[in-house]
Amino acid sequence: MIKVYVSRFDKKVDSEPHMECYEIEKTPQMKVLDALQAINEKYDADISFRSSCRAGQCGSCGILFNGNGALACQKEIKDNARIEPLRFPVIKDLIVDKSGIENKVKDLQLNLHSKHHDELDESITKDDTAETKKVRSCIECYSCLSSCPVVNFATAEFGGPYIMRYISKFDSDPREDFDRLKEGLDEGLYNCTSCGKCLAVCPKNINTFGDAIEKMRAIACSKDLGPLPEHVAFNDNIKNTGRSVSCDGESFISQVDNYNGSKVALFTGCMLDNKLQKIGHSLLNVLEANDIKIDIPEGQVCCGSPLLRTGQTELVQSLVDKNKEVFKDYDTVITLCSGCGATLKNNHPQFGSKLNVMDISEFLVDKLDTEKMKEVNMKVTYHDPCHLGRGQGIKDQPREIIEQIPGVEFEEMLYPCQCCGAGGGIKSGRPEIAMELSKAKAEMIKDTNADAVITICPFCQRNLQDGLDDINEENVKVMHILELLEKAYE
Repeated sequence: MIKVYVSRFDKKVDSEPHMECYEIEKTPQMKVLDALQAINEKYDADISFRSSCRAGQCGSCGILFNGNGALACQKEIKDNARIEPLRFPVIKDLIVDKSGIENKVKDLQLNLHSKHHDELDESITKDDTAETKKVRSCIECYSCLSSCPVVNFATAEFGGPYIMRYISKFDSDPREDFDRLKEGLDEGLYNCTSCGKCLAVCPKNINTFGDAIEKMRAIACSKDLGPLPEHVAFNDNIKNTGRSVSCDGESFISQVDNYNGSKVALFTGCMLDNKLQKIGHSLLNVLEANDIKIDIPEGQVCCGSPLLRTGQTELVQSLVDKNKEVFKDYDTVITLCSGCGATLKNNHPQFGSKLNVMDISEFLVDKLDTEKMKEVNMKVTYHDPCHLGRGQGIKDQPREIIEQIPGVEFEEMLYPCQCCGAGGGIKSGRPEIAMELSKAKAEMIKDTNADAVITICPFCQRNLQDGLDDINEENVKVMHILELLEKAYE
């Protein structure tokens, strides 16, 4: 038997939606849709929901499953699952009113405008339509829109992934006569955090950020309509120093012995090298305790992530080439920043460099000498950086490391993979959005009564601490996983 929590609302008797719990027998490969039908049959519950094709093609059965958009006909039911309506006005139970978004699409006139449709059709090739095809397969389930943290927790000044995908579909269509870029800017092109949640929940695997928003940001920059003024500093800093941020004190690379004859090298990243050097020293202490040697080669530069995310792509190839040369003789390159790791793994191959990159949690999870560890009497929770959990598919290893540390009590927060707001140029360009998302995450952290929240991203660290401080939870510290490990090996 499993427990399933379902949101119930009937405007005749309820002032607001509430959760009700049902126990049912789980059958093999049972989907949410099957579970809802089983609940109605067992309890005569009369839960209202939409469904049609049962094949993931019509999009009508969209719901929230544990806070994320999903199709009820595709998502497998789990014990203690929370099933709620999409984030639209609720008509009854899981049925929502989608007229708001449908009217917005109508007002934007998101249909093809071409004066020479027939002439163009004859000359258009597959290559011409390759970009628009990447974002054309939407079935309008609105899972992306209902899962977008910016839309739902931060600001109304963002059309969200559904609208951005829609605009990009026509902007990249060679038959389109209208300039759709202005519409994208008006709908908040630079208000996206690049969290990747829209891709993670999309039943058609549409990469709205990578194939729509990022590309439109690059077009905006090419037409001098972007980026935001605050983002220009990334480009200027990299041109002048090879790093996207200025240096506080002495860089980490300049503080350490660089070469130990290892075939494993550290990619420091800009934040660690210039701002959070203490994390680098924590790494060295943890490696020394486990008799692991690495090189920290000089000459490495920014991975290019801040430029790619904000559309400033001019310098990226030169950055990739420089790093490729620096790390060419190493078997493994480890990263301490999820954004750097995701960029090296996912973007650099497009520019001709394919290094064997491992996040520090991947690298260390099976190498730690637990017998040397002392007890660390702390209660912690863990925040999944978007570019680690979704960008690299790494969720288990950090938790396995935490569980190896004696004395540590671990408790998951409600939605550990919800974006904290630090990415996509938001922290610098839209700090008010970053703060709202950080505060939403800080409230989840607060609810665990943890002494610290652990993560593997310098940008997440800084933004989460800002959110915790803002809600008067300054005593809760944000720690890199290496800082926690360092405590165990002190």
